[in-house]
Amino acid sequence: MQSTSGVGDTLYASTYQPDPRSALDVLAFVLTPVEAFAGDPDELEAVAELLGSAKEEAVKRWYALRDDDRRN
Repeated sequence: MQSTSGVGDTLYASTYQPDPRSALDVLAFVLTPVEAFAGDPDELEAVAELLGSAKEEAVKRWYALRDDDRRN
C-alpha cells in the first residue's frame, strides 16, 4: 500500500486483486460509490462512465465463471 500527499502524487495504491469468481468481491466493487475512485468534481463524470461499464463487465464475468463452474 502506498500513500502520499503531494500534489499530483499517488494518494492510494494497493496490490489487492479482486477475485472475479467471488460474489463478495464483485458485489463490493459494484456497490462502491464513484466518489471512492475520484474526488475531483471534474473527474466524477468520466470516472462514473468508466466504472459503469467496468462494473457491468464484472457482473457478466462473474455469471460466466459461475456457469462454467457449475458445468464442471
